[in-house]
Amino acid sequence: MNNFRTQLASKTGILPAFDRELLSSYVKNQLSVAPLAMLLAMVLAAGATTFSTAEDTGYWLFATMMATAISIVMLRRFERGDPEDEKLPVWRRQFVVVEFFTSVFWASIVFLPVMESSPVATVFPLAVGLVLLAMRTVVAGHLPAAMIAGTLPITLAVLMRYWQIGGPTAPVMGGIAIGAQILFSMMAHQLYRAVIQMHGFRAEKDAIFGELEQAKAISDEARRRAEQNDRAKSRFLATMSHELRTPLNAILGFSEVLKDEVMGKHEVPVYKEYANDIHKSGSHLLNLINEILDLSRIEAGRHELQEEAILLPALVEDCVHLLKLRAKEKGMTIAEHYEPTLHRLRADERSVRQITLNLINNAIKFTPTGGTIDVSVGWTAGGGQYICVRDDGPGIPEEEIPTILQAFGRGSAAHQAAEEGSGLGLPIVVGLVERHGGKFSIKSRLREGTTVIATFPPERVMQPMPAINGRGGTAEPNELRKTA
Repeated sequence: MNNFRTQLASKTGILPAFDRELLSSYVKNQLSVAPLAMLLAMVLAAGATTFSTAEDTGYWLFATMMATAISIVMLRRFERGDPEDEKLPVWRRQFVVVEFFTSVFWASIVFLPVMESSPVATVFPLAVGLVLLAMRTVVAGHLPAAMIAGTLPITLAVLMRYWQIGGPTAPVMGGIAIGAQILFSMMAHQLYRAVIQMHGFRAEKDAIFGELEQAKAISDEARRRAEQNDRAKSRFLATMSHELRTPLNAILGFSEVLKDEVMGKHEVPVYKEYANDIHKSGSHLLNLINEILDLSRIEAGRHELQEEAILLPALVEDCVHLLKLRAKEKGMTIAEHYEPTLHRLRADERSVRQITLNLINNAIKFTPTGGTIDVSVGWTAGGGQYICVRDDGPGIPEEEIPTILQAFGRGSAAHQAAEEGSGLGLPIVVGLVERHGGKFSIKSRLREGTTVIATFPPERVMQPMPAINGRGGTAEPNELRKTA
């Protein structure tokens, strides 16, 4: 909007920055062509001596050189002065005036007196006019007004000269001069439009670069603030976990003593129930604190993997054994399917155990009484290994799957069943699987059940090393079997 207002305020209809660039380009073109222009003046003067006197030609050459020198002085003043934007229109008018008078001196060569009738004298005005038109068009193309002021006197001088000469060829020569003026004016206009368009593209590029730099600065500032907030969150969680765990451990310990009646039976039986409720609530709160800390470490990328070689079927079987009693109390059956040929997996045992326990716990929560939970471990098609937990519960609506994968997200099934949970189990599983370079997927259909799969990449599968034979070399598996 500001650019549009400044463009309206400009007398040329373009941005002031473009005015300065156009004038600077005009000045550079003039200064770069000035030596060649003087050389061209000498060549034209030498050619004119073939049909005119040396004295008249010398006068013309001196006047043209002086006009060119005055123009160069003015151009140098502009180049060194770096004028303000308010003075640019004044400089533009001065350049137009100087261009006009310089062009008048150049065009005066066609009026040199002819000593004798010569074919060269008849063709010379048109040839000189075409050369001068081409030179002034190229040099002054950045300023349309200066281009007109620099070419029109040349064309008029050629027309007047052929009007003086007369003869049958004069109209033809004059028509050619007029056509050349029109052609070069159109070329100058197209050149001017191309230059304006180029400056516009350059301004847009600079604006885009400026916006990118500004966006980068904003992004860096946002990243810095996010890092500060993350550090503050980490300090807060670390402090609160310590402050909360200390009294929680006391609550859990004393409530367990009261619940188990270690110091003697309660005179009021309901106190035992209260102590049991206190112990369960404290345990739930402690688990919630641990889950929040685990998730915060995973999201911050500070969860370090203590990698070791583990047998995935044995670890999953151990986790199933821990939860079978809970499943049995709810009338559920856990079916296990393990491929016997699985190699060891390079992974963090604690993390894989947490993944398995969370997945089976979720299945137990939402599987109805009498249902079946299938737990399977095997090879993937790409050579990796997977853990799959499938239940025949109520299923999850497809639109709720992104919700339950977010922190503290709970689906409608959890609210209907009124199951205890923080909504952190699956986000922790996803984070731990991704920390191992694996993938987590969940598929579910209403009233048909849910299937969750945690996949570990082939790079984490450890290939067994061949055994060493008695001769110090390695034996192939077939050799080992034959020897056995």
